Amino acid sequence: MALGVNIEIAKTHLLAKKRQTFVAMLGVTFGIGMYILMIGFMTGFNEFLEDTLLSSTPDVRIYNDIKTDYSHMLVNDFIDSTKEIAVVHHPRPKDINPNIKNANEIMSDLKRDKRVASVAPQLSTQVFYNNGPVQINGTLSGVNIIEEAKLSGLVDKMKTGKIENLLTQDNGILLGQGLANTLNVRIGDMVMLTSPKGTSMRFRVVGTFQFGMGAVDKIRSYVSVSKVQQLLGKDNQYITDIGLKLKDYNTSKAVAQEFSAKYGYKCDDWETSNSSAMASILIRNVMTIVVSLTLLLVAGFGIYNIMSMTIQNKLKDIAILKAQGFAGKDIRQIFLTESVIIGFLGATTGLMLGYALSTLVFNLPFPKSDMIAITHYPVTFHWYHYAFGLGFGMVTTFFAGLIPAMNASKVDPVVILRG
Repeated sequence: MALGVNIEIAKTHLLAKKRQTFVAMLGVTFGIGMYILMIGFMTGFNEFLEDTLLSSTPDVRIYNDIKTDYSHMLVNDFIDSTKEIAVVHHPRPKDINPNIKNANEIMSDLKRDKRVASVAPQLSTQVFYNNGPVQINGTLSGVNIIEEAKLSGLVDKMKTGKIENLLTQDNGILLGQGLANTLNVRIGDMVMLTSPKGTSMRFRVVGTFQFGMGAVDKIRSYVSVSKVQQLLGKDNQYITDIGLKLKDYNTSKAVAQEFSAKYGYKCDDWETSNSSAMASILIRNVMTIVVSLTLLLVAGFGIYNIMSMTIQNKLKDIAILKAQGFAGKDIRQIFLTESVIIGFLGATTGLMLGYALSTLVFNLPFPKSDMIAITHYPVTFHWYHYAFGLGFGMVTTFFAGLIPAMNASKVDPVVILRG
């Protein structure tokens, strides 16, 4: 028979049992809708976390990996080890400077590399923040604030003040928002910092920033490189870290390995520096995919059950069609057409439901927090999620209707009509 006739018969079957057709569509609709909501929300959360990690750590960090050396002890300068045996308990290593010895030459070379977008020198040290009776352990980073802003997007993360204030104020300091709240200070207040060696300096707060990570916002602060060198009593060549922002951060692992071999210093890419967080992102992605596919498969089994019951209820109709000259392939076309129509309508309405729910969640206000710098729930609306949902919904319902349709094509009309 002509394909048009088979399609008309399929439409008649669907409209004759509107309630059954509607229930079948709902199974696909809710499956696709929940898939869109889950994949959008989980992807949004992972992208938010990844952006936070990228901004709080450089794409590639070059530093001097200090290893304690016990190979040489002072006692060997006074005792001949070939004649006497000296036993030393709890030996202490000699002082080792963690600075990069040829930092300026390395940075000049890095700036010429076409893969590197920006180079930011940094001098980091542990300090105590003192404000009256309050004393907090944290980290102080001496930076070129303009280059650091390119590296971390610091301009967009400023809560109060501007990064340029660090250039105009002689002893200015930018504090993490959590740290500023703990110290109970604001712009214009003075903070005393004490280095591990016991030297102290006073700084004036010129701004606060918020990365959205408590581990950063509660302990980190920025001043100019020269001020940290002064606090530590070091010369103006003393640099402990070089941070790099790459034009393509996905190449950070290969670039880090290359630079480590080239310059002889330890190089960490951003994924290695945040390996535990990246592992959690991977686990959430796998869980999202598993749950989403489960929802779609459940919807497919619902279609299978409904199509099977439809065929059982229409055995006499099938027998009559065959008696009128319809071949087995025509019967398959009829019921596969019904399945595809249900899948298409269900998947389309499911996409609309998923988009509506995703928009609702996206517009919900996120609970206010000093540690998380977002105002609403992170939800993505990537087109390929919707395309996959539509395609998977169609494919699932097609195969869900295939077996019942093949069974229907094998019905013997004589047996059915005889009862």
